[in-house]
Amino acid sequence: MAVYPFKAIENKWQKYWEDNQTFHISTDFDPTRPKFYILDMFPYPSGEGLHVGHPEGYTASDIVARYKRMCGFNVLHPIGWDAFGLPAEEYARKTGTHPKLTTERNIKRFREQLKKLGFSYDWGREINTTDPSYYKWTQWIFKKLFERGLAYQEEKPVWWCPELGTTLANEEVIDGKSEVGDFPCERRPLKQWVLRITEYADDLLQDLDKLDWPHSTKEMQRNWIGRSEGAEINFSLTTSKNTIQVFTTRPDTLFGATYLVLAPEHTLVELITTPNQKKQINAYRKIAARKSELERTDLQKEKTGVFTGSYAINPANNEEIPIWVADYVLAGYGTGAIMAVPGEDQRDWEFAEIHSLPIIRTVEPPADFKGAAYTGDGPAINSDFLNGLGVEKAKTKMINWLEKHEHGTHRINYKLRDWLFSRQRYWGEPFPIIFVDGEAKAVEDENLPVLLPELEDFAPTGRPEGQLATAFDWLETRDPDTGKIALRETNTMPQWAGSCWYYLRFLDPKNDEELVSKESEQYWMPVDIYVGGAEHAVLHLLYARFWHKVLFDAGIVTTPEPFKKLVHQGMILGELEYVKFVDKDNRAVSAEFVTSNQDKRNGASVRRITISANDVTKKNDNFVLADDKSVHVEARAHKMSKSRGNVVNPDEVIEVYGADAFRLYEMFMGPLEQVKPWSTRG
Repeated sequence: MAVYPFKAIENKWQKYWEDNQTFHISTDFDPTRPKFYILDMFPYPSGEGLHVGHPEGYTASDIVARYKRMCGFNVLHPIGWDAFGLPAEEYARKTGTHPKLTTERNIKRFREQLKKLGFSYDWGREINTTDPSYYKWTQWIFKKLFERGLAYQEEKPVWWCPELGTTLANEEVIDGKSEVGDFPCERRPLKQWVLRITEYADDLLQDLDKLDWPHSTKEMQRNWIGRSEGAEINFSLTTSKNTIQVFTTRPDTLFGATYLVLAPEHTLVELITTPNQKKQINAYRKIAARKSELERTDLQKEKTGVFTGSYAINPANNEEIPIWVADYVLAGYGTGAIMAVPGEDQRDWEFAEIHSLPIIRTVEPPADFKGAAYTGDGPAINSDFLNGLGVEKAKTKMINWLEKHEHGTHRINYKLRDWLFSRQRYWGEPFPIIFVDGEAKAVEDENLPVLLPELEDFAPTGRPEGQLATAFDWLETRDPDTGKIALRETNTMPQWAGSCWYYLRFLDPKNDEELVSKESEQYWMPVDIYVGGAEHAVLHLLYARFWHKVLFDAGIVTTPEPFKKLVHQGMILGELEYVKFVDKDNRAVSAEFVTSNQDKRNGASVRRITISANDVTKKNDNFVLADDKSVHVEARAHKMSKSRGNVVNPDEVIEVYGADAFRLYEMFMGPLEQVKPWSTRG
């Protein structure tokens, strides 16, 4: 049988598609035909190029795009590059090359790989977030946010990464370490640009019900937004005119509040700490600044804290209650202060027990209740005018009482925090902001884009001004209205900025006069199917929805949501790696008897030995030694990474089997959404 000449066939047709712009949607398309907009999350062009996991989602979307074209639809299926941000700058630092050059080189490599794979992209609409003609409009959208009061500056405790030399958003810090580079981070007060995403919290929450998205992704966004209803209560201090505001979902338990707790970063800590307690408080705050939020709120951790020396008045009973500082309270949630009700909250109970603080129950638990804090329903006790009421009725009555006596008010609170939008790095969009006499002012539209200056030394300075502060010729300008000397904002936008709206630019990528024409937006939006990884659930996907809703309210887009249907492709892992366990005498121990590197039958230590795929065979759902099928081995696939040495380059697969066979194989590996290991062993 003749060998299938895939190279000749694929090269011929890929050249034909490119020469004839087969998949290009021209501006004079027939608008009476139905449209279909299918979009992949555009890639960040890393130095490593594509691995075989990347084309999985691209292949699935390409199948749908080709099918819809054959059904008579006008199909928009574009591609571009998300190229600003920390990863690109860190790669440039490591290679000693300017990020502009590394980005151009990486994009060229990615483009070649994607074209070899034969995807039906409309290359005539290719975009690059680092192109001034693109980020002009990113800056323009920021101006809209600024003009609508949704972008503001504030000094607040933020995550600072000394190694990266920049602040990071809460979403970019995992277990106290940076998502990029896995470097330790600490809390530090800095003046930053912040986007008021909380203004759209209700819309972001409610409109999830309208979306054809995976349930798990919608739940992640709901939990991240974290809506809760309760009361904001004012506690006056015994020694000053200051008040401490706390948010609680259980105002009915106010009579049981026996102490207050402030987050270590709370602005009142320094003001109310007595001289005798200063040393202890300062030492405690330094330790807390090095902990992640996950560490601080871990229910299993010991409840540490320090007394400030000051007292507040419980408005319900006029009792003096002590004010403590403890790291299990977070500055960014609610007001950064809580009323501690140990009778009805387990953390407060444990803290009260450790520090010998009073415990008063305000809800009567069932007679057979054996626990400590009781969080269930029941009649109110020890609560004066609330006694005998169930929890919900007691909540309502207490809120009415607080509002009548001006001690508090009904409040809806969100776990979601405003989006920290400044970065003290070089490789990002400059802000379209100048400072005149210290006041922030937006750059005029005719002066956009504010170009990123070319710096030879782009290493992080470790200072809050960022690297752009060293570009002296660029830094100083003049205010066109007054003629006064003005200084440019020297921070840059985060890597998420360009990806918040790129799906709109694909509709009209060559338009110099507006972000997108009304005709293009009204015809193509919303995106019908959006394909990408689940890891973006509370970052890119939430941010893009926020920006889109702002543009909707500004009358720039006509749909309240950008992405109608969302599909997450599962990760393709590296090939299975096999481990045999042996005891001290090098005798094989079957894997089902091993727990934590010990033989659970006798507690003896076992060693792990990596073995070849040739040394194992499949037996039912397990893998066993080829020469002793009674011994099970551990078979595990890991995420592809350069450091692990398990990255598979699609170029090598295509060279042997061809692009069509490669794409077909990826689709037959299993359901698109499923995680699966790469293998060419059959």
